[in-house]
Amino acid sequence: MRANHEMRLLVTGGSGFIGTNLVEFYAGKGTTLLNLDWNPPMNPMHQRYWRQCDIMDAGRVEHALAEFAPTHVVHLAARTDTDELIDVDAYRQNHEGTRILLEAIKKSPSVVHVIVTSTQFVCEAGYQPKHDEDFKPFTVYGESKRLTEQVTRSAGLQCAWTLIRPTTIWGPWSLRYRDVMFKVMRKGFYFHPGRKRVVRSYGYVGNVVWQIDRMLTVPREAVAGKVFYVGDRPFDLKIWAEAVSLALTGKPVRYIPTWIVRSLAFLGDLLKALRIPFPITSGRYRSMTTDYITPMDRTIAVLGEAPFSMADGIRETIAWYDRESESIVAGARKDARTDSIPGA
Repeated sequence: MRANHEMRLLVTGGSGFIGTNLVEFYAGKGTTLLNLDWNPPMNPMHQRYWRQCDIMDAGRVEHALAEFAPTHVVHLAARTDTDELIDVDAYRQNHEGTRILLEAIKKSPSVVHVIVTSTQFVCEAGYQPKHDEDFKPFTVYGESKRLTEQVTRSAGLQCAWTLIRPTTIWGPWSLRYRDVMFKVMRKGFYFHPGRKRVVRSYGYVGNVVWQIDRMLTVPREAVAGKVFYVGDRPFDLKIWAEAVSLALTGKPVRYIPTWIVRSLAFLGDLLKALRIPFPITSGRYRSMTTDYITPMDRTIAVLGEAPFSMADGIRETIAWYDRESESIVAGARKDARTDSIPGA
């Protein structure tokens, strides 16, 4: 494959889930790459692209940009869990880390375009934003990403910038799906709560990577200063769960009354407070039983239809799960204050 000699791509958080897939994609294109992350890559083949760096270390971030001279930046580094319920400062690496990165970009004349990652959680389920700056976050993680968007808008960047809001992303290199849903499903312990139609906005990671690449390659005026949800068209969650179950176990999903799952979720909350793993919590229960539809029309109108079908994504994800996922260890570097692993 012919190398892309024009782009020099810097990825923050390239050792995380989406970042690993993004680095793999651009490595395959021959693009000159640098991954800034405080954890080593999950994929050992990406070691040569990695430089250890804390996004909160302004000096190291500025030095890395000055030395590498990127033309494009994709900012994925973040704390992405929703465990903290009160203190938005526990997610300071999201908004403050973004501010530090953007200050370094302002001093880097080589950069022509930066993509900054937000989240669909800047608006709660059921709330359809009326415009790009209409927010209704329902978690402090979502609030930290609202602040991230505000930091980006007010940064005074000379280069083009684009904000992306990932939906619920799944695919190869997702340790959350490996360690929770897939493991439970293969052991025969997965039960879906009821048969009610629940429409969710999910996204296969291969399509998200394709959408990011499109944003970096279409005329910049089409995406500059705009917000795009990234992922797939919303679908009935049961259809996806059934397809995953058949691919993973050869058997259809088993269903259980929602009141039983709700009771198990309460138990899961108690065990979680005691740091005892359990496959279902109240948050997971709400995710499986509540519609969450994000507006994908602008994304599709500007970028086109993403290339991978649900069947394609499931096939690649299960192949990764069976072939190489078992040996992968989550990044060990944790936030000193929150004891939570950051990553994209």
